[in-house]
Amino acid sequence: MALDTIILAVIIGTLAAIVYSLRVLVLLERRIARMDENIEKMANQIAKEEIKIEDEELQIEKSLGKKKKR
Repeated sequence: MALDTIILAVIIGTLAAIVYSLRVLVLLERRIARMDENIEKMANQIAKEEIKIEDEELQIEKSLGKKKKR
């Protein structure tokens, strides 16, 4: 009878540990997903700024090219 109780306690403890581990994994996955979204937003912003810089460089090169021709 006592052995049955000990085995049952070990099984319940193991199941509780598995459930807790899954909970932690879900929380970590959500946190990583948020970080990934933020990185994607930053990358998009950097790409937009890079395009603006390239456009400004083109305008500067065109204006310098026109001045050189005169």
